[in-house]
Amino acid sequence: MRLSSPARIARLGLLAFAGASLVLGVAGGLARLGLDMPSGAANATVLHGTLMIGGFLGTVIGIERAVALAGWAGFLAPLGSGLAALALIGGYVAPGAWLLVFASAALVVVGGVLARRQFAAHTVLLLVASCAWLGANVLFALGAGGDAIFSWGFAFLVLTIAAERLELTRLAPRRLGAQPLLLAVVATLLAGCALAVWRPIEGAVLYGLALAALAAWLFAFDVARRTIRSHGLARYAAVCLLGGYAWLAIAGAAWAGAALFGWPVRDLALHALALGFVLSMIFAHAPIIAPAIVRVKIAFGPYFYIAPVALHLSLVVRFVPGIVDPRARAVGGALNAATLAAFVIVMVYATYRGARQSRRAHPEPVVQNRG
Repeated sequence: MRLSSPARIARLGLLAFAGASLVLGVAGGLARLGLDMPSGAANATVLHGTLMIGGFLGTVIGIERAVALAGWAGFLAPLGSGLAALALIGGYVAPGAWLLVFASAALVVVGGVLARRQFAAHTVLLLVASCAWLGANVLFALGAGGDAIFSWGFAFLVLTIAAERLELTRLAPRRLGAQPLLLAVVATLLAGCALAVWRPIEGAVLYGLALAALAAWLFAFDVARRTIRSHGLARYAAVCLLGGYAWLAIAGAAWAGAALFGWPVRDLALHALALGFVLSMIFAHAPIIAPAIVRVKIAFGPYFYIAPVALHLSLVVRFVPGIVDPRARAVGGALNAATLAAFVIVMVYATYRGARQSRRAHPEPVVQNRG
């Protein structure tokens, strides 16, 4: 597909929306940690989580799902979330919130079409994840409390990732009982989300236990335990995945511990999940998924390990001394942002190398002048 094709231009334009949400969401997060940010990041500071989950990840996931649908109608969801991010950044919170409701409802429709087209565990789980995002956005639009919104919003991300792991590993042999156990974990997670709306403590405990149980399931049944012994991109992805599963378990324990015992670990619970788990999954899947979305070749190399190693080190700084020292937490947050920037640079460099390799393998034909 050529660069000038309308479909590719549309995807790149929507990715620009996602990129703007990412940049401003990160700036808002750093401002919340007390770091000096431009004055234009004021709205992003208040809406940091919404921009990251809805504006950035919602748009990227919407694009991926639209590509799977292979139709223009599928792009309504990422278009809605991209426009919602612009509205939120501009201070138009109510219109932005209802645009997110539209985007997530459109994603539910896309998920329903895909599940009907290919009825399988991973497509049904993707549909459930989209419904969780719709629930989060309806609560946000109606002015509900932040913890309930975060529970549903993170359920969207966690279940989407679990579904992608099922899809990518569906042909591998899986032990008896794995799927019923996953179903039980998903049901517990959704029950925790629902309970958190009117019984926050009990809902948070159930939610945290479900996150920890999902981490245990992924450790036990994901193929990453085997592919870590392979080479190249497969081994890199396995390293990212297993590291992310460890942070998922930590997030679950912190989520439940904060609710049960009042541990001062809210930042640990939220960001072990958002950065330790979700960002690790992005690092693992981006080199695999990006070529399908924007039609580019990614040249894998050892430099890909820079970002995951830096991520884990920055999280240790943020959570170990940072749990009692706000300055260390701010330093860790700044290092988290630098890690994300490093990954973007690595992806750009890998795309450049991939393009060069493609040109060498398929050089342009030489046209002789016969005049």
